[in-house]
Amino acid sequence: MNLSETNTIRLLIVDDHDVTRLGLRTLLESCPQFQVVGEAGSVADAIEAVARIQPDLMLLDLRLSDGSGIDVCRRLREMHMDTKVLVLTSYADDDLVFNAIAAGADGYLLKEIHGDSLIQAIQDVAAGKSILDPAVTRRVMSRVRAATHPAVQNKLDILSAQERRVVALVAEGKTNKEIGRDMGLSDKTVKNYLSNAIEKLNLTRRSQAAALFSAETREPSLPSIS
Repeated sequence: MNLSETNTIRLLIVDDHDVTRLGLRTLLESCPQFQVVGEAGSVADAIEAVARIQPDLMLLDLRLSDGSGIDVCRRLREMHMDTKVLVLTSYADDDLVFNAIAAGADGYLLKEIHGDSLIQAIQDVAAGKSILDPAVTRRVMSRVRAATHPAVQNKLDILSAQERRVVALVAEGKTNKEIGRDMGLSDKTVKNYLSNAIEKLNLTRRSQAAALFSAETREPSLPSIS
């Protein structure tokens, strides 16, 4: 992520409701660590805005005027954009949650979230962490289990001790830099361990690995959001 010299997080708000965008802008612009650099209400406008503005993070609703936010996630990955994606939606449908993560979303929150928790979640995702709303975490874990075979336990068993420890720390919400500090490794080494683990588990995203590990160990991997 390319932050400015003042470490301001540049945000793009994507939601098809004007009132929602206004409310989010008002909340986020009250925080000195954020700069709202654009808004969009459709898939087409969101893609155009990302290409033009190159924000650090996008707050993305899944129901847009001309399609799905999942389409936005897929297009961003095809474009190889570094913009983080934090889904903020009213919908907790199992398929939407799982498909958003599979498409490349870095986090998934419901709009019932409190303002302070949303602010913290944005900072966490911008720093490289993966966030799932507690209301949808269990269902995502179940879907990840079903999507991986053989059994989850067998999948985790194929990881080396170092790979498993890296995934465990990812499940705690730590960034690669924090993991490297805890394990006495370089960021590059941590990234390699994590990439190997994700490939062995037949997954594509660190958020999926975190959910899978948490499902197996039955430990919460995400910050509590009241």
